Amino acid sequence: MAGFLALKQEEYNNAETYFLQALQNSKTLGKYFDKYQLDISVSLPITEEIAASIVPGERGIMLALVEVYQKLGKPKEAVQYLKKMRKLDSDDIIVKISLAEILYEAAPMNKKYCQEIVKLADGVTNSTAMDSALLLYKAKALRQLGMPHAAEEVIKAALSRKKDRSDELLRALRYERAIVYEEIGKKSQARTEWEKLYAESPDYEDIASRLNL
Repeated sequence: MAGFLALKQEEYNNAETYFLQALQNSKTLGKYFDKYQLDISVSLPITEEIAASIVPGERGIMLALVEVYQKLGKPKEAVQYLKKMRKLDSDDIIVKISLAEILYEAAPMNKKYCQEIVKLADGVTNSTAMDSALLLYKAKALRQLGMPHAAEEVIKAALSRKKDRSDELLRALRYERAIVYEEIGKKSQARTEWEKLYAESPDYEDIASRLNL
C-alpha cells in the first residue's frame, strides 16, 4: 500500500523500492487482508484509455512496477516484467495491452515491435473494453506496417460495440480511424471525424493543427 501511495504522489523511486520489497515477500501478500476479511483493490492505469482493478499479489505488484518503470522512462525494465507475466499466463489481456502500449510508444516505426503487437491481438473478439483497447494498438501497428486497409477493418470491429467503453477509449479509436482515412485517401471522411472530435474535445491530441486552426 505504501508503494501505491508513493505512486499516486509521483514519488516513483520510492514506489519502486516499496514494490520490490513487497515482491520479495509475495507469498505473504494479502495475508492480513484475508485474516480480517478485507476486500482490497486498487485502480491502476494500464494505458491512457484503460484502468484495471488489481489486488494484493504477485501479479498486482508486477503490474504496478510496470507503471512505475514507464513513469521513470525505463521501458526495458517494464517489458521484462511483462514478459515474465506472459510466461505465467499468456492469455492475460491486461498484460497484453500494457505490453502493446509500451512497445508501440517505445518505437512506433519498429517493424519487429509492430509485428509483435499484431500477434498479441491474435484471436481478440472485441467482447470487452480491454479487447477494444488491444485492437486499437493492433490497428496502429498495422498502419505502421503499411496496411492501412487492414487497420481500417480492425478499427471498424473495435467501434462496433460502444457499451462499457469509456469516452476516452472511443475517442482514441476514432482518432486512429481518422488517421487511417487520410492514409487511404478518404480525405473528406477524415475531415468530418476531425471536426466531430474537435467539437467534443478541442484540446485532444493534435486535432486543432490538423484542422489548420
